[in-house]
Formats: sequence, C-alpha cells, structure tokens
Amino acid sequence: MSSESSAAGTGGRAGAANAAATVAPAMIPRARRTPGAAGSPASPASAGAAGTASGAAGAPTVIGVSVAVPEPWGQQIQDLRASYGDPLARSIATHVTLLPPTELPAAELPRIGEHLRAVAARFRPFRVTLRGSGSFRPVSPVTFIRLEEGVAECRALESGVRSGPLARELAFPYYPHITVAHGLPDPVLDRALAELRSYRAEFEVRAVSLSCFGVDEVWRPWREFALMG
Repeated sequence: MSSESSAAGTGGRAGAANAAATVAPAMIPRARRTPGAAGSPASPASAGAAGTASGAAGAPTVIGVSVAVPEPWGQQIQDLRASYGDPLARSIATHVTLLPPTELPAAELPRIGEHLRAVAARFRPFRVTLRGSGSFRPVSPVTFIRLEEGVAECRALESGVRSGPLARELAFPYYPHITVAHGLPDPVLDRALAELRSYRAEFEVRAVSLSCFGVDEVWRPWREFALMG
C-alpha cells in the first residue's frame, strides 16, 4: 500500500509500503484508539486468506485502504512497474491509496469494516481518468501516473476513511496517484516519467478495498465496500 502523499509519506515495513528501505515496525503509524470501542474478536481467516500478520485476535496487523485499479489497466500498470525493476511490483496490486499502511489490533477489524461501510455508503460511484506521469522528486524518489479526473472524489473519500477509528496524521498532504516506480535509480525514474507521459486510461470506481499485509510481505484484499450514495 503506497505510503506517499505529496511526497514520501509515512514509513512502513519492507514491502508494507512502497518504500525502498526497511523501516522498523514501530514506525508504522497506528490508528488513534477510541476507549471502549471494540468489535467482536476477529481472526480474519482467516489470517491466511486475509493476509494478516497474525491469526490471534489481539495481535497487531497492518492494513491499508485503497481504490483498486480494475483490469486490464491494473495488470498493465503492475507489469510496467515490474519492468522498471521495482521489487515491490508483485507484492501489491495497482491502486490509489486512501489510507497508507496503518497498524492496529486484528480484533478491531470488524469495527473498521463497519466504519468503511458507513463511509462508502455516503459516496456515489465516480469516474477516474489517468493521464500522464509525474514525480515527487527531489522530496521522494517516486514516479507516478497522474489522475486527471476523480481527484476531488478521491480526496473526499480519503477524508472520510481517515476519520473515526482510522484517524491518524499524515507526513504530507494527501495527493491521489498511482505509483509506478519507487526508490529506483534516477535514470530508471526518468525513463518511467518519459515513457508514461502519454499514458491514458479511464475506469469507474464502485468500491473501496480494505487490504491486509501478510507475513509473506504481500498485500491481499480482505473486503470491499460498495459506494452506495
């Protein structure tokens, strides 16, 4: 799950964020705890299928919330990312981040699900148009695909998601984008920037996705929440 907003964003474990360097697990931000608020004990499936760090209900897990990019564009962009040599290309599906990697107890996942369901119910499906490329350098070694349409909707969704039980601070202002190269040498980032200047795609966003970070350092979707507004 991408950790950049307008720049590098908050850090995470190796593979837990789109980052080149390993960061201590303690640096993954936790959602703000609400006293007395807890869902029923959950072991999403559960741990193996959900990709959680542990099957124990009280154990910490790392989650992220995003807009998934549908096929054929999702696989196409993932293949592009792999072609640039990004080591995380196959560990995370193509997405627009709404909540960067956030650690919380697995027992809170049902409550998080209810929060995301309520947020998604307030929003209508919307169109995203991808056009061209951009870079966060020199602040962060990232090349990304730009959103031309759907930016306002993503910002509103992000604000709703990052509230209540998922309230947390960001290191940089939120900037919706799709990462295609992160932490790679400048010539590779330059090549990605040049090759994707004419990139264009369009798709409908009909849901937000809650993903969990697995012990194998792969992000897997756990649940989707339909936009119902």
